[in-house]
Amino acid sequence: MVLERDQDIPSSHIPVVDLSNPDQELVARAVVKASEEWGVFQVVNHGIPTKVIQRLQNVGRQFFELSEEEKNAVAKPDDSREGYARRYELDLERKTGTVDQLFHNIWPPSSVNYKYWPKNPLDYREANEEYTKHVKMLSEKIMEWLSEGLGLWGEAIKEVISGEYMMIVNYYPPCPHSDLIEGLDPHTDVSGLTLILPNEIPGLQVFKDDHWFDLENIPSAVIVIIGDQIQRLSNGRYKSVLHKTTVDKERTRMSWPVLVRPTNDTVVGPFLEITGHDDPPKFKPIAYKDYIPQGPSLILR
Repeated sequence: MVLERDQDIPSSHIPVVDLSNPDQELVARAVVKASEEWGVFQVVNHGIPTKVIQRLQNVGRQFFELSEEEKNAVAKPDDSREGYARRYELDLERKTGTVDQLFHNIWPPSSVNYKYWPKNPLDYREANEEYTKHVKMLSEKIMEWLSEGLGLWGEAIKEVISGEYMMIVNYYPPCPHSDLIEGLDPHTDVSGLTLILPNEIPGLQVFKDDHWFDLENIPSAVIVIIGDQIQRLSNGRYKSVLHKTTVDKERTRMSWPVLVRPTNDTVVGPFLEITGHDDPPKFKPIAYKDYIPQGPSLILR
């Protein structure tokens, strides 16, 4: 989808932005507009090679097809945010389906602990490190456009938000009671920015204007979600979108969110340059570690 110069993003459709458009000023405006109005958009022709995406998805799927004993080789300790764990069991009373997850930091190198990265399949590390290079470049370009959209220099948001990158692999097996399971509770992301690579099974919904909207499944597209910290930095100009997930009756749904988030001690509040008498700060500056819930913040897509 190529956005024409004066074409508004339809208010009832989640924006899709084609990053290959030679008019990069137009692309930047589309990203800013989507972040202001929706807090979510999809990007296509984003520069991440299809073979890199397919390889990442293949090793992730292969890991979750292993036996429970093999997966527990990278089990998540109670005091860690990283590792493999079953997040939810099927519970009709609570209306939750089974969800398995794998968490591990991917950037910077100082935050990476390979003991939480699967050794099986053998090329898991190589596939994830290759994807990391590409998704990091994509995230930095998006943050540059968002910074410039606030009238700030291009590195402004990146300097605050991009302290750590965490990979999450979500595995939703088929749910025979999908008509009764409502999916995960509506929530916003406590991080700064989330870039999600889903498989071919749709299941993400976002809330706008008192309605829930289904995200269209676009092969190889990356879903971009504005998190709480960018909303706070922008003094509410960019929206942290409320969203939830659904389950499928017959097919396995998987997704690969990458969370871009501040380091724990980073203090996040509205940029002073965009606040003033006419637009006073809407958020109190607070250290990221004091903002996130106690214990691991488990983001599900």
